Amino acid sequence: MKTIIHPSYFGSIAEYAVFAQSEKVIFENFDNYQKQTYRNRCYIYGANGKLNLNIPIKHIKTDGKKLTKDILIDNSFHWSKQHIKSLQSAYRTSPFFEFYEDDLIEVLEKKHDFLIDLNLETNAFIQDALQIEIPTEKTEEYMRTYEDSDILDFRHLVNAKKQPEFDFKTYVQVFDDKCGFIPNLSILDLLFMEGPNSISFLEEMKIK
Repeated sequence: MKTIIHPSYFGSIAEYAVFAQSEKVIFENFDNYQKQTYRNRCYIYGANGKLNLNIPIKHIKTDGKKLTKDILIDNSFHWSKQHIKSLQSAYRTSPFFEFYEDDLIEVLEKKHDFLIDLNLETNAFIQDALQIEIPTEKTEEYMRTYEDSDILDFRHLVNAKKQPEFDFKTYVQVFDDKCGFIPNLSILDLLFMEGPNSISFLEEMKIK
């Protein structure tokens, strides 16, 4: 199947289940930017439960609506150092973190001006880590619906406030003895816990 999703910051497990089960993935490139989405945040499992890693963006009040592809990261904040520290603190004891740590830090320490460029690079990192060889492309215009095409629309998965109705299988998480299993975190959580087995986990998930 061909699917369309938003390029997210180390996207959710649901997004990558769709990705892993697609023949081709199309990244939305012409949508209006919205707050409270996975466009500029991801959730990991911290020592006290669900932890938000947020990327600060530059807001100009006079701009009105702005396309996601034109959104600039506010690099005056040392957000990448904070994210690296949080990830190291959360996953240093996980089975596979050390195998991906150096490449992950390289992605985060590289300066990106545009949010979409960072998100596409985090996706390239995940594709390489999971050995997902699926072609991708970006949209050339915005379409509200894809009902009459052969493309399945999963752009709603970018909404961080709404939990998708997927069949989330459980797996061991670093702090699940304290807070229980937390579904649909960033793909990083699954990757650091399951390593190469993550792709099988994603391919077997039932998506709706």
